[in-house]
Amino acid sequence: MAVAAIVIALVAQPTHAAGDAAAGQAKSAVCAACHGADGKALQPTYPNLAGQHASYIAKQLTEYRDGDRVNALMSGQAANLSDEDILDLAAYYSEMPIIANTAAEENLAMGEAIYRGGITAQGIAACIACHGPAGLGNPGAVYPVLSGQNAGYTADQLIQWRAGERSNDPNNVMGSLSQRLTDTEIQAVSNYIQGLYSASN
Repeated sequence: MAVAAIVIALVAQPTHAAGDAAAGQAKSAVCAACHGADGKALQPTYPNLAGQHASYIAKQLTEYRDGDRVNALMSGQAANLSDEDILDLAAYYSEMPIIANTAAEENLAMGEAIYRGGITAQGIAACIACHGPAGLGNPGAVYPVLSGQNAGYTADQLIQWRAGERSNDPNNVMGSLSQRLTDTEIQAVSNYIQGLYSASN
């Protein structure tokens, strides 16, 4: 099943109907080694999966498997997943509660300004426009939940988009925006996103 077909299946049906969360739990043991049994990553450069939209998880796993997104570890892990495996894992993680996290105070004001207002002089739109005020994203548009996501992981992804090392955004929105962000700005907005859960709930 193509990425688009998997996403359409998830969006068109009632929440989690396209995947079996119980089956996903049984298949998640290997995932827990990095992403934790509760969907909370064991390293700050790994993503938290708990509460992420099923549509987004399914898209990323499919693209790792099919070579549209490349990561030395994840590409190998996803290589043998069936479409059913992907949908089941996506359903399982999407039903977990979002991980509460905290941000450092050091560059919080800068990060909040970028997330909520963008940087007009650099042509950078506000993150809130796609990911929402609480960072909850949009499952229909396959915009991910950012709320509480690890700052190290978010910063790494922005840097990869900026360098052209990640390009699985069909409209190149993230690639285009990240090219205008400095390292300092990336660190600041990533820090703000990490604490977004506690800041908005």
